[in-house]
Amino acid sequence: MRWAGQTLDAADDGALPGLERAGLVRSVQTPEFEGITFHEVLCKSALNKIDGDSLPFSWTVNPARGCSHACTYCFARPTHEYLDLDAGSDFDSQIVMKTNIAAVLRKELARKSWKREPVALGTNTDPYQRAEGRYRLMPGIIGALAESGTPFSILTKGTLLRRDLPLLALASRQVDVHINISLAIHDAGLQKQIEPGTPSPKARLDLIRAVRDVGLPCGVLVAPVIPFLTDGARQLESLIQALADAGATSVSAMPMHLRSSTKDWFMSWLAEQHPALVRRYRQLYGHGAYVTPEYKTWLRGRIDPMLERHGFDVGDERSMPKNFPAESSSSTSKASDPALTLF
Repeated sequence: MRWAGQTLDAADDGALPGLERAGLVRSVQTPEFEGITFHEVLCKSALNKIDGDSLPFSWTVNPARGCSHACTYCFARPTHEYLDLDAGSDFDSQIVMKTNIAAVLRKELARKSWKREPVALGTNTDPYQRAEGRYRLMPGIIGALAESGTPFSILTKGTLLRRDLPLLALASRQVDVHINISLAIHDAGLQKQIEPGTPSPKARLDLIRAVRDVGLPCGVLVAPVIPFLTDGARQLESLIQALADAGATSVSAMPMHLRSSTKDWFMSWLAEQHPALVRRYRQLYGHGAYVTPEYKTWLRGRIDPMLERHGFDVGDERSMPKNFPAESSSSTSKASDPALTLF
């Protein structure tokens, strides 16, 4: 069945008022993406200004809102609430695609006021989630950035990036290009439980090799490290060894944070899948979004020696993905087992 034949009339102003405000053109369903509705919108701007001295970038571009990766921990979930959609199942299944984003971006980059500051992609939802295979928004975005002389970075779990490697290699001759792959779970079974819509760990390791094969450096973000599920010594050692074998040029790690409605969604999942951990999570996160300082220090003490053994820099801000705050991985101090200090 053809994609165009699956369009639905989205003229009902009362159905999705948030999307009406976002410039909704049509909503699309297709058997290829069972259970997912794509809402095609015309955006008025492509560049998003980010305020805050803690970030290594000032501008972002997000081709989509919502993500079919369906990661239970995704920090971007609350952004769906701005569209009058929920941060849980709607975030996974109601995907907003900015179909004109490349054209709008090109116009914005042509302004005399544009100073060619670094732009980050993948800071909100993944630009290479499955829908990119249909919409093909990234080639236009990459081309616009490179032709305007704007350096950029990409952070993704999506192996669709492999399609654009020739274009990225070409762009790297014109501007600085930073590629970072997100891979925090080496066990394929656990990965399918926690981030069911993502490519397998093996597929992402192969992607790292492919990035290196075209001559581009490839950083890896081991994030989030999920307490009591992915922070075991054997789990982390196995993952970091695999990253070294794949040719990753840098590795950074940080523990999971759970802001606002993401916390409710993750804790509901945890109560269903790992009920014995609920009490420990309440102690670890308390009433906030972040792990305790003791756990963060303990995790650094566990991971840093592994990174050193496999030849990765430790505590070097240059090794952090350009899409994330460097301070999140700056501590290298040691602590005792968190069981002794937290529970």
